[in-house]
Amino acid sequence: MGLAGLKERAEEFQAFVEQNLDRHFRAEEQVLFPSMRADIAESAGLIDDLLADHSRLRALLPRLENESDLAKVLFDAGDLLERHIRREERELFPMFEKHADAGLASKVESQLSALYG
Repeated sequence: MGLAGLKERAEEFQAFVEQNLDRHFRAEEQVLFPSMRADIAESAGLIDDLLADHSRLRALLPRLENESDLAKVLFDAGDLLERHIRREERELFPMFEKHADAGLASKVESQLSALYG
């Protein structure tokens, strides 16, 4: 893939972040993670790791503007995002389902509804 194709993929990734990931990260950071940290003590380490992933992904975004190493930055961003999603699917969500009572689930649902209307 040439530079033009890499730039196009970078623009697509940035659009995906703006249209999907920003909202998803905000929901986790403002609602899900604080609720789980408060009510599910064993979630703390995993939440710390997932928040670090958020930070690393955000740090990669400005690098998509630079033509230097664009292929590596796109690969790193995609790889990190894929690993992050898998950890949520395999660890975070099962932990929530296992330990969250109806009250916590309802609280999280209400807060998410308030956040996004």
